[in-house]
Amino acid sequence: MARKRALVVIDVQNEYFGGGLPIEYPPVEQTLPNIARAMDAARAAGVPVVVVQHTAPPQAPIFLRDTPNWALHPEIASRPRDHYIEKHMASVFAGTDFADWIARNGIDTLAIAGYMTHNCDASTVYHAAHAGLHVEFLGDATGALPYENAAGAASAEEIHRVFSVVFHSAFAVVMGTDEWIDALASGAESGPEGPYASNQRALARRRQAA
Repeated sequence: MARKRALVVIDVQNEYFGGGLPIEYPPVEQTLPNIARAMDAARAAGVPVVVVQHTAPPQAPIFLRDTPNWALHPEIASRPRDHYIEKHMASVFAGTDFADWIARNGIDTLAIAGYMTHNCDASTVYHAAHAGLHVEFLGDATGALPYENAAGAASAEEIHRVFSVVFHSAFAVVMGTDEWIDALASGAESGPEGPYASNQRALARRRQAA
């Protein structure tokens, strides 16, 4: 039975393009065109597109409603969408009508694009997986930025890579935009590899390197 997908385009807002949270890896020069291609391919294939926009509290330094950095990037704002969600927490499900919209439309698969890999994307991936949905994470249409805090430091590349590996172990199929577009036409399916298989592969690589 063919999957009933929706493409979820999360928080592609100007804040991530020269605003307070510039995405570093993969660079927006690569990821933004892939997000746009995914939206166009979804439209051509009859896959509904959900566009999500984050709004922070008035005292926050970022994502302030009705400011230029809060606005959707023009590449996203100019494209058609089937559903719009304004959210105030990380997960697209939290405090929104998203779960009801999914149920009304018989959606069983979510394809995740947009920002950030480790925050709103991750929260939505986990929420969807726990709700029993199949999840596809478009790794080259998403992105991260570096962090440093009391727990340590990590580069944007490290964060994006590690979250992608964890997603593919249990929560989502990590795939490229080209692969996802091909799957729309072919109906090809795959799933997460599983924590045990992912761990065994890592251990085998370690033994080979010893």
